[in-house]
Amino acid sequence: MLASLHIENMAVIRQLDVDLTPGFTVLTGETGAGKSVILDSINLLLGNRPSRDLIRTGADRAVVEALFCGLDGEAVAALAELGVSPDEEGGLLLQKTVTADGRSQTRLNGRSITLALQREIGRILLCINGQHEGQTLLQKAAHLSLLDAYAGNDAQRAEYSRCYEALQAARHALNAISIDGAEKARRAEMLAYQIADIDAVKPVVGEEEKLTAESLRLQNIEKISRHVSLTARILSQAEKGAAVALLDRALSAMRQIADVVPEADALAQRLENCRYEVADIAELVSDLAPDDDGDPTARLNRIEGRLDAISKLKRKYGADEREILAFRARAAEELEELNSADERADALKKEIAVLTAAAERASAALRESRTAAAERLREEVLRTLTFLDMPKVRFSAAVTPRREPDGKTKFAPDGGDDVEFLLAANPGEPLLPMAKIASGGELSRILLALKRVLADRDGVGTIVFDEIDTGISGKTARKIGLLLSDIARDTQVICVTHSAQVASMADVHLLIAKAERDGRMESSLRRLAEEERVGEIARIMGGITVTDRQREAAAELLRERHTLSGEVNEHE
Repeated sequence: MLASLHIENMAVIRQLDVDLTPGFTVLTGETGAGKSVILDSINLLLGNRPSRDLIRTGADRAVVEALFCGLDGEAVAALAELGVSPDEEGGLLLQKTVTADGRSQTRLNGRSITLALQREIGRILLCINGQHEGQTLLQKAAHLSLLDAYAGNDAQRAEYSRCYEALQAARHALNAISIDGAEKARRAEMLAYQIADIDAVKPVVGEEEKLTAESLRLQNIEKISRHVSLTARILSQAEKGAAVALLDRALSAMRQIADVVPEADALAQRLENCRYEVADIAELVSDLAPDDDGDPTARLNRIEGRLDAISKLKRKYGADEREILAFRARAAEELEELNSADERADALKKEIAVLTAAAERASAALRESRTAAAERLREEVLRTLTFLDMPKVRFSAAVTPRREPDGKTKFAPDGGDDVEFLLAANPGEPLLPMAKIASGGELSRILLALKRVLADRDGVGTIVFDEIDTGISGKTARKIGLLLSDIARDTQVICVTHSAQVASMADVHLLIAKAERDGRMESSLRRLAEEERVGEIARIMGGITVTDRQREAAAELLRERHTLSGEVNEHE
């Protein structure tokens, strides 16, 4: 339920705080007092686009905060699917900030969230129903989901969705391989050519790098030979001046004086280490000498030819040998699929036949649940409409199978049915779509009847009604108040109203008023005591001044409220 609401710098509201309770709450006030501003603020929390015109003149930002508490298990589960969970105290604090430059930010329990997530959360927590929101009842697209919510057919819908998704996957796979014979032959020929083109070269991963290095070596073979030979002679091959020979002489000299010069022995050891290192280097340098076997020019030509072949493959199939080989693997796989396409198509057609039969059964089970629910919904709505002084109205939730041109079931993500709410407002008239015949007052009562029937099925903890009694007065308005009170047994109900009959049925009465403060008009909201309610309800009844008779009538309405508990079910 909505536990508290804070509004700051929103149009005529400078700052407003209100604590809300379970049950039935009404909000009344003079025209222009700020009731619509409160509703606009709540709509911002539901994800409606903000308007800079809503920001109070002179303010740089407007803020709306709502604290939701006491969430039931269904709401908590739905929020969990969105990755949202209440705080340690079981609350959710939703905050919307709108700045004068048109920017806005939404926070949930202090954490920034996206507009899309805000809207999903809002749909779970709260629903606003007014005359324009009631127009959704006229949209055929909404009727199927409303009927499913009433039917509680989650299991049937889940089974159908499983069958439908499997069928769609099989159909997609069949379409993917269903190409005409000529196109299939052209594609197979192209794939075979590409595979043969790559196989003719047989590239190896890392080969190009090695060949490039070898090509560079062969291009500089004379230079390498000359400098390797020079280094080898200097280190070990010269008869007298080789580094190894000179180190041997120095080592011998140090050993000759080691018995008389103590330091000479250590120096001799170091010279011996140098001699071994130089000899090892000389041997390694000799290994760098070019191989005399074969013609270097011929070898270079072969390498360049190989590199050119790999380069051509890279231009067509990938950036390196690894990508070329991956391309070949994919081509081979596709060619295999093309060659076995007829067999695969036959298997898929058999699979589709099986899946179609399963989808038919699941669709039939879903249709059966919808048809049974449609009859129950019809009876409950008609009972409620009779209570609301529409006894001659006929209502139906028509469940019609969708059909392909060949007569087979037309499957869709939501099943194989169309659902439409139909209405006949007067005796002898045919049932027609509600959009063609429902007046404002009729639509309000139909909306209320459906909300009453569906209140405990849609999982929303708070319902806000915006002037649901528009176009209705007298006894019927009183019955609307009774219905709202009945809905409030299980769901928090907040109603903006201009009807004394509705207002007097509420558990809590809030009054919004506008007055001048510091030279500017400012709205305030407060909870009325019982005696104050008498005065406000008398005001709503009309007249330039409130008379004693109006006050007596208002008091009588309030007293009567306590005796009407259970009247809805009894009269239905």
